[in-house]
Amino acid sequence: MLEEYLPFIGLLIFGNIENLILASQGEVKKANILSLSIMSIIIVIAWFIIGTILTDEAMKYSNIIDFIGGLAIFILGIQAVYEAYKSKKAKKAINN
Repeated sequence: MLEEYLPFIGLLIFGNIENLILASQGEVKKANILSLSIMSIIIVIAWFIIGTILTDEAMKYSNIIDFIGGLAIFILGIQAVYEAYKSKKAKKAINN
């Protein structure tokens, strides 16, 4: 059974990294933690339901899905680092 999901193992690993990146962005932007948590749980449940229902169909496109997911995670990572850098630079300018 687990062999069915092996094409998506990279996406599963990097999906967790994406969650950390999004949490970091929420912290930098001073988002409401409760709202962010609730929305995150809703999205995870939605993806779980979609993944459960459409896994067989998605297997045909696993390479494309992995590529697009990896690219999205890479772009989010760059965006998170850039936003953190801007925020740090702004705080430094205020303190000087």
